[in-house]
Amino acid sequence: MHVTVISPERAVFDGEADAVVAPAFDGLVGILPRHAPFLTLLGAGVLRVRHGGATDVFRVTGGFLQVVANRVRVVADRAESS
Repeated sequence: MHVTVISPERAVFDGEADAVVAPAFDGLVGILPRHAPFLTLLGAGVLRVRHGGATDVFRVTGGFLQVVANRVRVVADRAESS
């Protein structure tokens, strides 16, 4: 699945991934390839994007996560690499 993580300053991740774990406003959500369409508000916490054998970790605050057509878009009020 294609994952894009965007903050107001820049895109912090844009590429293929095997899994995403994100801090929704009411708990963690896990997204795998071919996930059903989904939209949630983000809370504050750690966003993990697993691709191949690596995992990129970002601290995010606010914004939203959208899943449509095997694409995950994370638009965060704040996103920093950890």
